[in-house]
Amino acid sequence: MQKYESIDTIPDTNVALNYQTEFLNSLVPPHNLELKIGTPIILLWNMDSPTPCNGISLAVKKLLTHIIEATIMNVHGAGQDVFIPCIPIIPTDLPFQFKHIQFPVQLGFAMTINKAQGQSLKVVGLNLQSSCFSHGQLYVGCSWVGDSKNLFILAADGKTTNIVYPEALQW
Repeated sequence: MQKYESIDTIPDTNVALNYQTEFLNSLVPPHNLELKIGTPIILLWNMDSPTPCNGISLAVKKLLTHIIEATIMNVHGAGQDVFIPCIPIIPTDLPFQFKHIQFPVQLGFAMTINKAQGQSLKVVGLNLQSSCFSHGQLYVGCSWVGDSKNLFILAADGKTTNIVYPEALQW
């Protein structure tokens, strides 16, 4: 297992004295990143080349000091290896200048409806215990998997309040 910690800095030393390190580490996740070979990850920011873009699912192939080598798992370019560098992230929505240096990835064992849009997955599990769906999202979640035997839905009392056309759920 490889552990990576972000480097969080404020260029203005007079302002830096006003903020604790723990606060700075919490501003842009992830501060502590623990990865091992084979771990599924999701890219959080677009990279320079056209293939690795925000939300893409990857599997860690090699862990180096300043580079992660990963394989694209389930979109255009599946099976292609990509290199993800440790990059500086400079938020513009803070009242002070701040620089966060870390790999732009997070663990990808689960993802939201929006992050998974347009992907094909071998197995899908949908958690419907809370009403977080808007119209049609249940259908979108069910459509990611090609075989209904690989679709698992968790819902309180086996019911959800989602509104969808019954024909859309016919296999």
